[in-house]
Amino acid sequence: MENLFWIGFIGAVVAGLFAVVQAKKVMSYSEGTERMQKIAANIRAGANAYLKQQYTTVFKVFVVVFVILLILAFATGGQMLSKYTPFAFVTGGIFSMLAGFIGMKIATNSNARTAQAASESLNKGLRVAFSSGSVMGFTVVGLGMLDITMWFFLLRCAFGVNDPAALGNIMVMNGMGASFMALFARVGGGIYTKAADVGADLVGKVEAGIPEDDPRNPATIADNVGDNVGDVAGMGADLYESYVGSILATFALGAVGGYGWNGMLLPVALAVCGIICSIFGSFLVKTKEDATQESLLKSLRTGTYTAAVLAAVLAAPLTYWILGSWGVYVAILCGLLGGCAIGYFTEYYTSDTYKPTQELAAASETGSATIIIGGISLGLKSTMTSILIVAAAVLVSYFAAGGTVQIVDGAGHFTSAFNQGLYGIGIAGVGMLSTLGITLATDAYGPVADNAGGIAEMSGLPETVRQRTDALDSLGNTTAATGKGFAIGSASLTALALLVSYVNIVQENTDEILNFTLTSPTVLVGLFTGAMLTFVFTAETMNAVQKAAQSIVVEVRRQFKEIPGIMEYKAEPDYASCVGLCTKGALREMVSPAVLAIVVPIVTGLILGPTGVVGLLGGVSVTGFAMAVFMSNAGGAWDNAKKYIETGHHGGKGSEQHKAAVVGDTVGDPFKDTSGPSLNILIKLCSTVSIVFSGLILAFNVMNML
Repeated sequence: MENLFWIGFIGAVVAGLFAVVQAKKVMSYSEGTERMQKIAANIRAGANAYLKQQYTTVFKVFVVVFVILLILAFATGGQMLSKYTPFAFVTGGIFSMLAGFIGMKIATNSNARTAQAASESLNKGLRVAFSSGSVMGFTVVGLGMLDITMWFFLLRCAFGVNDPAALGNIMVMNGMGASFMALFARVGGGIYTKAADVGADLVGKVEAGIPEDDPRNPATIADNVGDNVGDVAGMGADLYESYVGSILATFALGAVGGYGWNGMLLPVALAVCGIICSIFGSFLVKTKEDATQESLLKSLRTGTYTAAVLAAVLAAPLTYWILGSWGVYVAILCGLLGGCAIGYFTEYYTSDTYKPTQELAAASETGSATIIIGGISLGLKSTMTSILIVAAAVLVSYFAAGGTVQIVDGAGHFTSAFNQGLYGIGIAGVGMLSTLGITLATDAYGPVADNAGGIAEMSGLPETVRQRTDALDSLGNTTAATGKGFAIGSASLTALALLVSYVNIVQENTDEILNFTLTSPTVLVGLFTGAMLTFVFTAETMNAVQKAAQSIVVEVRRQFKEIPGIMEYKAEPDYASCVGLCTKGALREMVSPAVLAIVVPIVTGLILGPTGVVGLLGGVSVTGFAMAVFMSNAGGAWDNAKKYIETGHHGGKGSEQHKAAVVGDTVGDPFKDTSGPSLNILIKLCSTVSIVFSGLILAFNVMNML
């Protein structure tokens, strides 16, 4: 079976070709009037300028980390770190960056085209926006398969790593670069987009009473730029890291679970199968001109659910042929069904076609305080379903794959049955993300539709066009929340797999039997430290948005006051100043949260030892998962409650209820687009950093001196 890994290259090529076809399809549409083209060009220029500065900043950090990894790898003769890891760290970062960059490029070329297409029909607008999202989705999975397969063949053929367990351990370390880049992209882009969005809404819609995306608002262009650098480029890097991380974690578990090369081949084959099923499902996404919000949602569900069903059917013979195990197939089904279930309940809590968001909108009747309280309550309650779904998936996949209640033998080592069960959990995570191509397409089309609405407003297109783009945008909020649900759900499964990989690697490199139970003081302290890290990281990202947004609010107020004629359309606002402020604020504020995720696991390990790190990983995984679901769902519900009111309910646009909903939405913006989605990267980055530096922690920790 070890000779069949070339199918990963086939999957990468198929995904890449489909992305190219979709990109050409999008570019064949008209970009609209001269005014629309000018606005789109300004958004494109702002996004390119930000990413250029962000990548320059991140490049410097990458160089420092690369040098540290080189020293650890070569100065210790490979004892503390594989000599291949520093180079895999770089390629992982580059591929993660490319995933976001390519998605951003097509999104900024699709926004005006979507607005123009929406002026012709709702279905045409949906197809253009969804095709743009497909480019992002299939670029992510194509690059992911290319990176994984390329390193497998380099290690196996060029460098002669013939032991599956050794190769699996090296491969799992390779995910650090992708996680590293994803965190900077998600946090930096999230700070940018929400600073602009909050500033534009508070001064424009609440204080000045002008519509969303009104050309008189100086922060409008910055807001549209932010949609691309945060919700597209940041999200692309984020989901790339989730996709690659789940496969690499399963690689390592497959080797130690007794499956050898076959256990490592299955996640690759499953991912390739998911790519083909996603392509088929994408052709089913279409709607009628008189479509309602519910029918639009049904259209996207048809594509994603069809892809998931096809993947489930094809996975059966694939799993039996490679492993000869129906139990592992049940684990894959757990992942697929769990992903669909998380998607459904995310829709239930965030879509305005369901009761929770409608009741949240009704809370605006009594002011902004009650809608904020209602949104927090909704988000907290929504964690119940996601956690129960993941808990069920963990238990069923573990026991179905051969896991037992007894996890250690008489010598204190993990039993083979336990490792097989954990392989089931890992492959469930791969199953959940196997159809990421179409799932991400439904997510990435949302920011394109949002930008299209802004361009329609600023270009003075008929109101019917804005109504169509708003319908697509409102659906985009729900699908975005669904995509985040998939990401955090898979992150919880992957984090568990990575945690056990860490324990296995530590045990292989020490003769001492370590105590990883909760009765160990170092594990308990590590657990509290991990929980603390989740809250401090969230506080840092929220505070970053607040600081950057304050500068935008001050600047927009200044322009309204000092530039005469803006409100009468006689003078053009200084859009560039807001773009510049967002860029500086995001780049300045993104460093602190990112450093926390890297430094805290290492410092914890150097003080508490490897058992303390296990506690930290457990604490950050559990609290991070719950916090991410809460923030993403609360933010999505606030946003759609606002849009529900804008359709004419509870007073409609311009009413006091609408202003209260806008305040709720501004609170929810950093919840759903900055802090919430960054937490799933935090969980996995802590794990990969701990694995990469496990040799250093084993050799130098305070507990060794006691």
